[in-house]
Amino acid sequence: MPIYLTRFSYTPETWARLVKNPEDRRVAARQYIESVGGKLHGFWYAFGEQDGYNLWEAPDNVSMAAVAIAIGGGGALSSIHTTVLLTVEDTVAALQKASSIAYRSPGSTVRRDSLT
Repeated sequence: MPIYLTRFSYTPETWARLVKNPEDRRVAARQYIESVGGKLHGFWYAFGEQDGYNLWEAPDNVSMAAVAIAIGGGGALSSIHTTVLLTVEDTVAALQKASSIAYRSPGSTVRRDSLT
């Protein structure tokens, strides 16, 4: 199954609600991803640009997008960004496939059949 990294930030109102009523949001995140046949691998809070990070598996991009849309549309987040992560094996396969693509730079009339 594909693996996804989600970076998110809460709204100030969400932080205020969590201060008044602390809860472990891993429980909710696990329920969301399991509802589409996926698995939560990790949930972390952080200092910096984003408030938190999730690492999870989903059966496909549509399932993960559904979870991200549901969470993002809930109003508790000020931002949510999800990235599909590639395994090393998938990346090597992509590199091998890329070598067969004849790329032409924008504005150039010369095609580069390889990067060598």
